[in-house]
Amino acid sequence: MERKSEKIAVLGAGSWGTALAMVLADNGHKVRLWGHNPVQIDEINHHHTNKKYLPEITLPATIIGYSSLQEALAGIKTVIMAVPTKAIREVIRKMTEVTSEPMVIVHVSKGIEPDSLLRISEMIEEEMPEGLLESVVVLSGPSHAEEVSLRHPTTVTVSSKNMGAAEKIQDLFINNNFRVYTNPDLIGVEIGGALKNIIALAAGISDGLGYGDNAKAALITRGLAEIARLGVKMGASPLTFSGLTGIGDLIVTCTSVHSRNWRAGNLLGKGQNLEEVLENMGMVVEGVRTTKAAYQLAKKYEVNMPITNALYNILFNDVNPKDAVDGLMSREKTHEMEDLADVLGGKI
Repeated sequence: MERKSEKIAVLGAGSWGTALAMVLADNGHKVRLWGHNPVQIDEINHHHTNKKYLPEITLPATIIGYSSLQEALAGIKTVIMAVPTKAIREVIRKMTEVTSEPMVIVHVSKGIEPDSLLRISEMIEEEMPEGLLESVVVLSGPSHAEEVSLRHPTTVTVSSKNMGAAEKIQDLFINNNFRVYTNPDLIGVEIGGALKNIIALAAGISDGLGYGDNAKAALITRGLAEIARLGVKMGASPLTFSGLTGIGDLIVTCTSVHSRNWRAGNLLGKGQNLEEVLENMGMVVEGVRTTKAAYQLAKKYEVNMPITNALYNILFNDVNPKDAVDGLMSREKTHEMEDLADVLGGKI
């Protein structure tokens, strides 16, 4: 595909930000990769590696690292926001102090803010002055950074209130290894991407307890029902949850050792407490914060989410993981199709 080269800033030099920077560089774009660790940025610029996050990967020379946010954003019209959910507001505020250029912000993180219960696109809109924000686009889907950096086949989805902006981002990223679809359901794409981390934590716990494939298949299937129930109540299309940011992202996050949420859950299932798990991981586990937010959303929208409730009790109320799973299995009997009826508005 012939395309015009653009200058693009990727904010966040972790595994996902670096992998997406590689996709953009492969497509001929000049990529500025910003991070707050000068030693890491020096490694990117002088050795073309980022060994902490992507060992044994050589980065394209057209990726230039920046530790100055002002320099990274100078003359930039498209920003890829690849920082953890809890850092979104802080980074946006810093951006508004150092730039006056209107820009499209593409967020690639997956989470919901506890207490405010805002999706990431809503957080960006709340923090970004109107004159600086051209559009917000979300990029989501089943995509481990480790495999993207190896240029393994990957498919993702982009969505926005402004589908023209989404299509532009589709064109920036799409290539023979990285296929990008569009989806107008912004709420569904964000909710599916965020809540699958909860189910991945639960799947990791199940594996840590040694419960095997039957239990994990049940968690994935019933977890999808919970995600769809809440998403539809919030205004999402039920069809979105049968796509890449629903069942696709759920499968890859619940079944892969690349998934940090699965790994965190696995350690919990093996007996570590939450503090020990987060210390051992050394990276952000988005599913922990998202579990709190989803628990609050379930209360707000009066949606039944038993897996989310059980995980919330494990994480924040010190309930033993085995006791929580036993509680799920001993719930009152029900009809499987009742969930489908809920999602489709009573039509089955």
